[in-house]
Amino acid sequence: MSNDPLKWVKATTLDDLWEGDFIDAEIEGEQVIVIHMPGGRIRAYQGMCPHQEILLADGKIDFDASTITCSAHEWEFSMETGKGINPSGCRLYHYDVRLDGDDVLIGVPTDGRLRRLRHEAEEQV
Repeated sequence: MSNDPLKWVKATTLDDLWEGDFIDAEIEGEQVIVIHMPGGRIRAYQGMCPHQEILLADGKIDFDASTITCSAHEWEFSMETGKGINPSGCRLYHYDVRLDGDDVLIGVPTDGRLRRLRHEAEEQV
């Protein structure tokens, strides 16, 4: 797979990331939040809020509501998709995830760009 545009980086193991839990990890210089969803799916998103780059792991991770809420200004995101709920015009960068045995691997694009999305109003400043 030498043409694979992703570099697969181990973030954690299933022994350390139980179903219904999350971790905050630094992957290739970026903060990433890795979430083990009820039912077994694993999602990984940028770990910084697109509003003012506050660490999302410090916010509220609500598995019942399937939401991630930033602690600073209560921006809320879907745990399933990373799309903004409040406000709706934003989203989190979504990383590909795969398992290699019990290892949880995060797919990092190899183009060298940061994966931190910003809210469109912030990008225009």
